[in-house]
Amino acid sequence: MGVIEVKYFNSFILRKTLSSADVPVWNGSRGDNTWPQLPSPPYVPNDKNWAIEESRIRGGYNNTSVEFGVKAYLVEDNPNASFRVNSMIYSGIFNSRTGINDTNVFSIGEDITKSVNPANGSIQRLYAENTNLLIFQEAKVSQALIDKDAIYSAEGGGTVTSSNLVIGAVRPVGGDFGISRNPESFAIYGFRKYFTDKDRNAVLRLSKDGLTEISNYGMFDYFRDNLSSLDGPRSVDIGKAVGGWDMHSKQYVLSLQPWNNTYSTLSFDDSVNGFPSFFSYKPDQVFSLKSNYYSTKDGILYIHYGSDAKRANFYGQQYKSNITFIFNPKVSMSKVFKTVNYEGGNGWQVDSFKSDITGTHSVGTPEVIALEDQIIIDNLAFTDGTQDVTALIYSYNQGSYDNYGNQYPAQLIPPLNHAGFTRKENKYMTNLINNSPAAAGEILWGPSMTGIKGYFATVTMSTDTVTDVGGMKELFAVSSQYVESSY
Repeated sequence: MGVIEVKYFNSFILRKTLSSADVPVWNGSRGDNTWPQLPSPPYVPNDKNWAIEESRIRGGYNNTSVEFGVKAYLVEDNPNASFRVNSMIYSGIFNSRTGINDTNVFSIGEDITKSVNPANGSIQRLYAENTNLLIFQEAKVSQALIDKDAIYSAEGGGTVTSSNLVIGAVRPVGGDFGISRNPESFAIYGFRKYFTDKDRNAVLRLSKDGLTEISNYGMFDYFRDNLSSLDGPRSVDIGKAVGGWDMHSKQYVLSLQPWNNTYSTLSFDDSVNGFPSFFSYKPDQVFSLKSNYYSTKDGILYIHYGSDAKRANFYGQQYKSNITFIFNPKVSMSKVFKTVNYEGGNGWQVDSFKSDITGTHSVGTPEVIALEDQIIIDNLAFTDGTQDVTALIYSYNQGSYDNYGNQYPAQLIPPLNHAGFTRKENKYMTNLINNSPAAAGEILWGPSMTGIKGYFATVTMSTDTVTDVGGMKELFAVSSQYVESSY
């Protein structure tokens, strides 16, 4: 590069421009189309197109100089950077009242670093609680003292004393759990902290009694399967575990969002030590402010439990609430379930009522085949098994029709007939009509049969699409009348 003559001895900034547009590329930066602030690519840097800018107004001698601010301009020919993923460093103080801001000052004359065991992985999150600092590594949770230190006697007893150390002694929290690489799963309420450890297939709660593996409360196998599949086979296939505290319902909300764009959002309730609900929304972030619970989706902020909020309506889309349960009275006895009844509000339908699979891998009659001088016995035949099911059972409103066949939601004039649930004394009931194909040896099947045969039955109920959509639907109890079966 040639020498550029200047008139006065001032301060200058050297910049580089592009050949196809007057877009500056500052010294030391890249002049290619990877910079998002450039217009439509491609732009090829021109090594001959350099310019200088004077720091003084109008370039006059001793004129007012433009403030440069903080600039990082050091260029090393052989940079030797080291990444200490298990270490912490702190800067000078910041005091907004006095105007002191030393956050960019790192004194080399003081011990301003603190390291934790590198065998436990990188530090993923820090949380300051009172005068202690919680350190969440991939495989360990530790606690460090702030502005104090612990002095231990020869017998091992510890005494906390004041110290000029900003970060004092580090003490591990009992339990070989960490936060893996999902700091976004962290949430706090009061003295309880919640987070996930996908490497150990665990959802955890840290409180005064230490670490508790809350995923063991009836959901061990669920989290074992879903946390282990959060990330994909490639290094770029990374999933998320978004966590937050729902101040309104006093629950920890966790949204598992694997790399393959599927998701499951559920909540944990400390009052029952369990996960009572799944939800139909996939948030980017969740948090609470005062008594309100918020989530964000695609850069838009949403409030939950609002005064005009519809139930099961998330991000402008209406969903159906549903519940799945099992009827299994007298476990060892085969039964015929004849009816289904429920106590609650209007608007519930039965999506499916199905028995267990019977006859799977049952042994058939071997077939003997004679060929010339040898006899071949065919392998034992296996059947696929059968399962009794019902068709959709309409809710009280959805199944209403008049004598002319007009069905809800047309304007019907009472008295009405009901194809699904009927109501009596605020209880809803209906018979179960079989909707199964014929099985081997059956003479009557399908709609000709009443009831569902099996040892147990799996039932899924949901809200319909016509009765007070988005309104409250209560469900208190569900029962079924059954008789013993001799099949």
